[in-house]
Amino acid sequence: MIAKLKGLLDETGVDWAIIDVQGVGYLVHCSSRTLTALGNVGEACTVFTDLQVSENDMRLLGFAEAAERDWFRLLTLVQGVGSKVALAILSVLTPGELRNACAAQDAATVARANGVGPKLAGRIVNELKDRAGAMPGGGGAGFAAVAVSQAGSASADAVSALQNLGFKPAIAAAAVAQAQADLGEDAGLNDLVRIALKKATG
Repeated sequence: MIAKLKGLLDETGVDWAIIDVQGVGYLVHCSSRTLTALGNVGEACTVFTDLQVSENDMRLLGFAEAAERDWFRLLTLVQGVGSKVALAILSVLTPGELRNACAAQDAATVARANGVGPKLAGRIVNELKDRAGAMPGGGGAGFAAVAVSQAGSASADAVSALQNLGFKPAIAAAAVAQAQADLGEDAGLNDLVRIALKKATG
């Protein structure tokens, strides 16, 4: 599992960057805020990452700070919010602004993001209002657990993987929680996904 990349910024696009780590180029999809924070091509940079796994694709997402990655993971637990929408939200709102918007039930602020209508914005702030206070607001804060099924990065990635395979957030989270209970807290991503898939389809 790739959790962080540290290297040189090799190339950038509208919503992606290539990070050269000792001669190996990693393509990471990013929010516009992260792309700006990475600096200029040729400069040293660090990105926190999240791996999105679907039936026929694997995509690496990059974030300038851990707080942004944590919010990305939380946002994608909301039905109707995929990686593209989550990155759009994080392109217009900092983790702190997003935390405040959810806590205050300010759907209009979330709806500023491209592709987020009033209905989806309302669902986001409604579902995340009780979790917002526990989430980091930026400045390099570490990962904050938002549910039992997300106690560690492997379980969070497993939940994300099941969602990308078409399972609803609640079903994915419950299946991963059951898998982690069977395998223990130190279970790896591959084992968690394998057992969680059996739980979700069993």
